[in-house]
Amino acid sequence: MKSNYEPLGKHIRLVDYRNSEEVTSTVLGISIDKEFMPSVANVIGTDLSRYKLISKGLFACNPMHVGRDERLPIALYEKDSPAIVSPAYFMFEIIDRDVLNEEYLMMWFRRPEFDRECWFMTDGSVRGGITWDDLCRIKLPVPSYARQCEIVESYRTITDRIALKRAENDNLTEQCSVDYNLMLNGYTTESEELPNGWCNGSIGSYCDVKSGFAFKSDWWTTEGYKVIKIANIVNNSIDLDSCNCVIAEHANKANNFYVQSGDILIAMTGATTGKIGMVPLCSEPIVVNQRVGKFFLGDNPIEKAPFLFATLLYSRVIRHLQPDGTAGSAQDNLSADNIKDIAIVLPEQAVIDTFNQQHIPHIKTIMSNCAEIRMLNRLSETVLQTLSSR
Repeated sequence: MKSNYEPLGKHIRLVDYRNSEEVTSTVLGISIDKEFMPSVANVIGTDLSRYKLISKGLFACNPMHVGRDERLPIALYEKDSPAIVSPAYFMFEIIDRDVLNEEYLMMWFRRPEFDRECWFMTDGSVRGGITWDDLCRIKLPVPSYARQCEIVESYRTITDRIALKRAENDNLTEQCSVDYNLMLNGYTTESEELPNGWCNGSIGSYCDVKSGFAFKSDWWTTEGYKVIKIANIVNNSIDLDSCNCVIAEHANKANNFYVQSGDILIAMTGATTGKIGMVPLCSEPIVVNQRVGKFFLGDNPIEKAPFLFATLLYSRVIRHLQPDGTAGSAQDNLSADNIKDIAIVLPEQAVIDTFNQQHIPHIKTIMSNCAEIRMLNRLSETVLQTLSSR
C-alpha cells in the first residue's frame, strides 16, 4: 500500500438529520450507477418524518444488497433543495473539506475497484450488505488538496462534455417527437376520417421485426463479436462497451441478426419491455441476443429510421405495450407479432418520406453523439483507473 493511502474513516463521519419538520416529500433512491433517482418504493401512508434529510454536499449510500449487485450504490448530493432518503441509508459528510475534496472522493467511489473491494467485504449472498466499519476501513490516496482539484477538473471536463452531448440528443429526440405530432395533426387510429392517401396500419406495415438469436450462456467470452442484450439498451441507444461477446463461429449462427449503425432495437421481455435503442456509429460486427427485437429497415436503415423511431416514442404506442396504461407495468413478454400488430396511422408515402429526409440529419447527429459519448466514457474510466497509481 502506498504511503499516501489513508482509511476513509479518517476523513468521513456519519450524520443523522431527519425530516422531522417534514420540509420535503421528495424521496430519492440511489442507482447502481451512483446517481440519485426518484425512489421506486411505495411510501403512501409512510411517516416521512423518520426519513433522513439530505442537503447539498452530503453523501448517502445504500449498504444493502452489495452481495447481489456487486456494486455499492453511493452518491454525492449536489442540488440546492433538500430531499429525503431511506432511514436505512448511511448518510455522511467529509470531516475537513480543506483536506479532502468531495468531488475527488466521489470519483474514488466510482472506480470498479472500489465496488469490488466492497463486494469482497460481504458474504456474497443476495442480502449481503456492507457495514459502516467496513466502509471506513477502505483506504484511498489523499494527495495535496491542490492536486485533488486538478484531477477533479480534468475529470469534470470529460463529464461535462458527456452531459452536453446527452442534452443535445434529448433535444433532438424531443424535436423529432414534436414534428411527428405536428405531422399527424391530431389524427389517430380512432379518427373517423383520415386525409386522402392516409390509412390505419401497423408497425408491420412499415417494417418487419424479429427476436434475436438464442445464444447459449456457455458461449460468452470477453472478446470477439459483441452481442446486444436487453440490459445494453440504454437511453434510446445501445451501450456497446458493456456487451458480452461470442467467437465468430457462434456469431455466424445468428447470420440474420447482425446489426449496423442506425438499426433500431426493442426490449421484448421484463420490466423494461418496450424500451428502444438505436445502434450508434460503429464499425465492429455486432449481433442481437434473443428477446431483443430487431426492426428490419433495409440495407440502409437510417433512411427509414426517423419515422419508426418517432412512432415508437409516441405515447400511444408505449401505452399499447403497457396494458393498464401505467408506467412500469409492461408486459413480461412481447412477441414479434405483438409488435408488428401495434396499430399506427400511416400517412401517405410522400409525407413519410419528407419526415424521414427532414430528420435523417438529426438521427445522424444522435448516432455521432452516442459514439462520442462512448469514447468519452472510456476516457473517464481511464482517469478513474489512474487514481490508484497516484
